[in-house]
Amino acid sequence: MSAIQMIEYSTSEFPKDKISRREILRYMGCKESSPETELLIDKGISECLDKLSYKVVYSEYQIKTDGEILDLGFAQTKSKNARKALENCNSIILFAATIGLEIDRQIMKYGRFSPSLALCIQAIGAERIEALCDRFCLDMKEKFASEGKALRPRFSAGYGDLPLEFQRDIFSALACEKNIGLTLNDSFLMSPTKSVTAVMGIQNPYITKEKQ
Repeated sequence: MSAIQMIEYSTSEFPKDKISRREILRYMGCKESSPETELLIDKGISECLDKLSYKVVYSEYQIKTDGEILDLGFAQTKSKNARKALENCNSIILFAATIGLEIDRQIMKYGRFSPSLALCIQAIGAERIEALCDRFCLDMKEKFASEGKALRPRFSAGYGDLPLEFQRDIFSALACEKNIGLTLNDSFLMSPTKSVTAVMGIQNPYITKEKQ
């Protein structure tokens, strides 16, 4: 197991021109744009973008399978979907990412007198946390590619038959509250809400070929 590590990306690494307005529209439930919607997105971006903080905490674990039990290094599961997603992997990256609590405050603030703007900021938050996860995964992909390894797509608790209750183990393993201020309530909902926890399999193509 590697030590727990943290990354904090500056807002300059996620500039305005890198925001996917198409994704924001999708999260808003809009099939197409309009001048009014574009102005709303501009307003939402101006209200919240500079208030976001992009933080990730992660660690690497060795994994093994014993019959139906998948040992992830920090917890065990009988999830068939997790076993399939991590097939031919002998280690994983476990991570938690958040863009901070301020966007939740903005959503609550505008929810009282401008529901449309609150919806827009909600969508911006969804696009931003996905952008953060994509950036982190790309960084890890490049890191392990230099070692001749490949990363499998990420998946989260609640994926297939991997229960949401698995969040408890993830939060404990990464000390999420201490490291990035991320908490979990009794219903397994995270705060800040624009946060993600996930697992990525690390695959050594050379070992896989030897097994075939």
